[in-house]
Amino acid sequence: MKEVFFILLCLHIAGGGLGLLVGTLILFLRKGDSNHRKLGLLFYGGMCLAGVTSLVMAILHPNYFLFIVGIFTLYMNLSAKRYLRFKKNGQEALAIDYVISIFMLVFGIIFIAFGIYLLIQAKNFGIVFLVFGGIGLRFVWQDYQFQQSGYSIRLAWLSNHIQRMMGTYIASLTAFLVVNSSIFPQFIPSFVFWLLPGFIVGPLIGRFVKKYTRKT
Repeated sequence: MKEVFFILLCLHIAGGGLGLLVGTLILFLRKGDSNHRKLGLLFYGGMCLAGVTSLVMAILHPNYFLFIVGIFTLYMNLSAKRYLRFKKNGQEALAIDYVISIFMLVFGIIFIAFGIYLLIQAKNFGIVFLVFGGIGLRFVWQDYQFQQSGYSIRLAWLSNHIQRMMGTYIASLTAFLVVNSSIFPQFIPSFVFWLLPGFIVGPLIGRFVKKYTRKT
């Protein structure tokens, strides 16, 4: 079992490291060209690997950190990729699109409920569950609105793709900070490392959405 966990850990680090490196590079390069698409596929593959392995490891050795990162990464990454198909007019959601949304809906509710439970127990880590659960449900609501519109909201596919890819990048940066939190001053609460990437990178999401939806 230890050997299996070690292999999974190596794969997780490789996928997450690739995603973080390529994702950072994408932030500074031109969007929409062939290089962006190639790097995007690398980012997608790396983060899928990181997400799947983190969930398996969290099951083998129960761990809040791995579980949250796994759920959030897989939903953001998979849904971001799925939204690209709506670039072509007349496309409709398939069963897999509904499965992905329901997946996040269920765990979003669980995260919020468990976050409230932890806060009642005077555990600040409950804030992390509340934030990630709330963000997840917000994106599920976006999925629902897009589906109810008949997939016809202009450039919604692009806006949602950008938001979710950036959300996946935030997850990779969060994992990096949490794993390496020991190098920072010990008086900093652990939940800060979970929320800091969102506060740093989050504002860029709105900026990129406005820039590229106007441009398109």
